[in-house]
Amino acid sequence: MASDGSRALRRALVTGGAGFIGSHLVDALVAEGGWHVTVLDNFDPYYDLTLKEQNVAPHLGRGVYRLVRADLRDRSTLERDLEGGYDVVVHLAARAGVRPSLTDPVGYQQVNVTGTQNLLELTRCWGTKQFVFASSSSVYGINPNPPWSEEERGLEPISPYASTKVSGELMGHVYSHLYGIRFVALRLFTVYGPRQRPDLAIHKFARLMRAGDPVPMYGDGSSRRDYTYVADIVQGVRAAMDYDASDFEVINLGNDRTVGLRQMIETLEGVLATKAIIAHQAEQPGDVPQTWANIAKARALLGYAPGTMFEEGVVRFAAWLCRAPEV
Repeated sequence: MASDGSRALRRALVTGGAGFIGSHLVDALVAEGGWHVTVLDNFDPYYDLTLKEQNVAPHLGRGVYRLVRADLRDRSTLERDLEGGYDVVVHLAARAGVRPSLTDPVGYQQVNVTGTQNLLELTRCWGTKQFVFASSSSVYGINPNPPWSEEERGLEPISPYASTKVSGELMGHVYSHLYGIRFVALRLFTVYGPRQRPDLAIHKFARLMRAGDPVPMYGDGSSRRDYTYVADIVQGVRAAMDYDASDFEVINLGNDRTVGLRQMIETLEGVLATKAIIAHQAEQPGDVPQTWANIAKARALLGYAPGTMFEEGVVRFAAWLCRAPEV
C-alpha cells in the first residue's frame, strides 16, 4: 500500500536482508526514504558471519529499520516475531549454491521449499498482496536455446538447489491463483559486486590470487556466465516491488551478455595486478556450461536497464575487497 498521507511509511519485509543482495536492497530502500524495513535473517554460518554483521551494522538503532533473527523453518517464531502489516514481502533468503546442494538436498528442500511455504502462508494471513521471490537462472538447467527466455517450457533443473527454486515459483503461482497475492519471481543471473559471498567465483578467485594460491578452473575454461552487477539487480528488484500490471510473473534479471571463465580470470588479473596460478579440475556435477538471460521482458515490464560493464563492476568489487575482513 503506497503512502497516501494517512500513513507515513510503506513497510517492507526483506528476508535474507543481511546477506549479499539483501543488504544492498535494504541500503537502497533506507536511502530512498519513505520505507520502514524489517529484515529477517537467520545468520546461517554458511560463510563467516562477520560479513553479515558488517552489512546490518549501519542500520541498527534506526527507527526505520528492524532486524529479526529467525529461521524460515520455524513457523511459530516467525508468527511471534514478525509484526505483519507489510506492503510487500521480498523473499531473498535461501540455502544458496548448486554444489553444496548435492551433499545436502534434504536441507535445501527444508529451507527453500518449506521455508518459502511458511512465508507464503504468513503473507496470506497478513493480507499482504505483493510478494517478490528470488528465483535463479539455474532453473533452466542445460538449455540449448540461449539467450534463455521465460517462455521456455519443460524446465529441467540439474541440481537440488535449482529444483527448490522451480518449486518456489510453482508455489507462488498457487498462492497467487487462490489467494490474490501478486507474485513476481525474479530469475537472477550470477550476481557479483561488493559483499559477494566468499564461495562465489569472483570473490573466491580474487582472494586466492591475492594470496598467491592456485585458482581452480573446472573443465576446459570454456564455461560462460551472464554476470550481473548487484546494483543493477537491486534496480530490478525495486521495480518488481512496485509492479502491479498482473498477478503472476516470472522475469529474468541478467545482463544480456556472457563472460567466459578465462575472460573472468584475465579481468581479475588486470584489476588485481597479479597473475593467476591455474589448477585444472574436472567439471563439477550440477554445473551448467553457460547462463545467458533474455531480458526483453524485464525491460518491458520493469523498465530494467542494467548498465554496469563487467570490468567496471570488478573494479568496484576489488575496491571493496581491499577493505573487507578476511574470511
